[in-house]
Amino acid sequence: MDGLTIVSHPLVQHKLTILRDRESSTQLFRTVVREIAALLCYEVTRDLPTELVRVETPIAVTEAPEIAGKKLVIAPILRAGLDMAEGMLALVPSARVAHIGLYRDPVTLQAVEYYFKTPEDVADRLVIVVDPMMATGHTAIAALDRLKEAGVQEMRFVCLLASRPGAEAVRAAHGDVPIWAAAMDETLDGHGYIVPGLGDAGDRTYGTR
Repeated sequence: MDGLTIVSHPLVQHKLTILRDRESSTQLFRTVVREIAALLCYEVTRDLPTELVRVETPIAVTEAPEIAGKKLVIAPILRAGLDMAEGMLALVPSARVAHIGLYRDPVTLQAVEYYFKTPEDVADRLVIVVDPMMATGHTAIAALDRLKEAGVQEMRFVCLLASRPGAEAVRAAHGDVPIWAAAMDETLDGHGYIVPGLGDAGDRTYGTR
């Protein structure tokens, strides 16, 4: 799918299988979510611009690359995205953090906002929106809508697992926002859950986004 990158690295796929296993404990589930998020962060930031700066090593003075421009913003969709944000912040601790509170109405399946807080200069930064699941895509679309209303020009969306219908909906609504995922499942059930998804062991409320 155009605009959707599936990260097929063996470590990512192995860890995703752990998440799919219904026997995985809640503690293991959350730990592995953070680990996959760090691996996905490596991929989603691969093309960040760098510039040479002067540094002094213990041996000599040299020029070495560092990330150019303003720092990133990691924007987890609450509350499921918090573990992913922690995993990414382990790699980029200087990134700012935005919080987007959304829940899905069980009847309409539409996203309802209850909290929105971003850095004051969010419009000038690259924002990486994170949420473990992209099922119907309604939550992702609402989050991206809200960030665009706040003036954000450049965004990337990262999830552990997308559904094809959800990814197609997000791409149709926000064709300028690329998506990274560890995998994409083909279908949703009648309740909007991804099939086969991530199972139901521990806290698996991640299935209904």
